[in-house]
Amino acid sequence: MLWYRFRSAGQTPNARRTASTIYQTIVDYGPNNSLDWTEMDHEGTYAIEASVEDTTSGETATALVPFTFTARVTASGTPVISSTANPLVFLYSAPGCKEGGQMLVQFQSPEGGMTRTPSQPCHSRTSMNFYLAGMRAQTTYQVRHTIATGSNTAQGPILTLTTGSISITPPSYNVYMPPSNSSTGGVLLQCGLEVPTLATDLAGNVVWYYTGQITFATRALAGGYFLGLYENSTADPSKEYFVKFDLAGTILAETNAARVNQQLAALGRHPIDAFHHEARELPSGAYLVLADTERILTNVQGAGPVDVIGDEILVLGPNLEVLWAWDAFDHLDSSRMAVLGETCPSGAGCAPYHLAATANDWLHGNSLQLTPDGQILYSSRHQDWLFKINYNNGFGDGSVIWRLGLGGDFTIVSSDPYPWFSHQHDAGIEATATGYNVSVFDDGNTRVAANGAENSRGQVLALDERNHIATLALNADCGAYAYALGAAQPLPNGNFNFDAGWVAKDALGGSNTSRSLEVDPAGIVVYGIAISTPEYRTFRMPDLYTPQDQ
Repeated sequence: MLWYRFRSAGQTPNARRTASTIYQTIVDYGPNNSLDWTEMDHEGTYAIEASVEDTTSGETATALVPFTFTARVTASGTPVISSTANPLVFLYSAPGCKEGGQMLVQFQSPEGGMTRTPSQPCHSRTSMNFYLAGMRAQTTYQVRHTIATGSNTAQGPILTLTTGSISITPPSYNVYMPPSNSSTGGVLLQCGLEVPTLATDLAGNVVWYYTGQITFATRALAGGYFLGLYENSTADPSKEYFVKFDLAGTILAETNAARVNQQLAALGRHPIDAFHHEARELPSGAYLVLADTERILTNVQGAGPVDVIGDEILVLGPNLEVLWAWDAFDHLDSSRMAVLGETCPSGAGCAPYHLAATANDWLHGNSLQLTPDGQILYSSRHQDWLFKINYNNGFGDGSVIWRLGLGGDFTIVSSDPYPWFSHQHDAGIEATATGYNVSVFDDGNTRVAANGAENSRGQVLALDERNHIATLALNADCGAYAYALGAAQPLPNGNFNFDAGWVAKDALGGSNTSRSLEVDPAGIVVYGIAISTPEYRTFRMPDLYTPQDQ
C-alpha cells in the first residue's frame, strides 16, 4: 500500500531545498494522494513537498514542487473582494501597508450590525488578505478596511458584496426565549451529527457552514479556525482522521489513526482504533486529542475473555508527531465497569472497535482540557467521573491526581438530593480567586435511571482542591432530558451556555432534537433556542473569529 504526505516550506526563493528549510506538515502520511490547499497570507513562491511511502517495504520517495501565489490586488491598488467555494465566505485583498501598523476589515449588515476581522500586522511588500465570514445568505454588506498606526487611523474605500444562496438544508429553529439585553455572543456555532457543522445568528439564520467530510467539529480556534474528527466504524484506521481547517474549508493540518499507530508502535505502545469526541489546540500549538484503544480482558469485566474499549489521550506536536500518550488501561481500574453497564454495538456513540463483535464501553471519554496548572481534565461519561491527570505540561507520568463525582475523591456541598453529575459532557475548568470552577453538562442518565421525571442540568462546581470539597454553585434545570451529547461554556458576562445535545422527546414539540440555552448565575434562562436535530456541541461566539472558550 502507498501512503502520501504533503508539507509546505513557506516562501522559498525558487522553492529550493536547503539544510535550514523548515517544513510544516499539512497532511501526514495516509491514503490520500492529492492536496487541495492554498496560502492566503502572502503571495510568492512556496515549496510543496510531496512524499510517498510503501508501507510494506518502508521505501520512500520525495518530490519538491514550486507553487506561486499571485496577488489579487491590481496595479491601481484598489482592494478586491473575491468569492470562495463557500457562498458565505469571501476573501478581501488590500494593498500592503507600512510596517508598524495594523490592518483589519469590517463589514456591516443592512441593519447596521458590524463585524470586524482580527487585526494583522502591516507588511508593505505583499498584499493583505482576510477571510470575511459570518454573513446571512443573499444579503448585501458594506465592507472597508482600517489601518491603525499609533493613534492615527486611515480607512479604505467602501465596497459592497452580496452573499449567495446556501447549498445545505439547515435544521429548523424555535427561539423559545429571545436573548436579553445582557446576553452575550451573536453567533451560535453548532457541531451537529446529522447536519453539517454550521453557525447561525441568535435568530436561527445561517451565517456559515462547512461541508467537508467530518463527523463533527470539536472546537473553534481564534482567528477563524476549527478542529474536527472523522469516525467510520467500518473503515481501517488510515481513514479515521483528525483535521484542522479554516473558514473557507482549507485543510491546514491532518493526520490519521494509522499514521499515529506507526509512531505508537515505535514507542512500544498499543495502537488506537480511531480519534473520537475531542480535539483541541494547546497554547504551544500542539494538539490534545482523544482516541480509543481496546483489550481482550479475561475474567475482569465478565466471565472469560471480554473485549473492553478504553481511551488513549494523545498530544500531537505542531507537525502532528506524537509527543505524549496516556493509556487508560495503564492508569485506571479496569475492573470498575461502566456505571450503567453500557456495551457496543447497542450503546449510542460507541467509538470504532475491532477485536470482537461486541464490547464493553468501559469509559466513553468525551472531553479533554489543559488545566490552569498544566494537567489534563478528562471526562469519562460511563464512569460518571472527571479525572485530573498528571500531564505537567508534557513531563507528567500520567498518574491520576483526583476523581470528581459520586464515589470519587471530593465531598460535595449541596442541598440537592442528587447533586452529582452523571454521564456528563464537556467538562471545563477555570481558575478563580479561591480555587477552580468546573463547568459541566449533566446529562443525568444515572440520576434519571433512578427517577425518570428528572431533567438534564447545567452545573458549575467550585472546587477547594486542597481539602477536596466541591460546592455546587449552579444547578440549572435545562427543561428537558438529553440522554446524550451536550456542552457547558462559561460566557464573559458571567452567564453560561449549555447544550442539551440529544433530547428524545422535547416538550417544545420535537423528537430527537436539541436545545441551546444561556442561563444567568441564578440558573434563569435568558436565551433559548430549540433545534430540530441532535447537536454534539454548541458554542456561543461574538463572531466566527473569536471563540469564548473555556
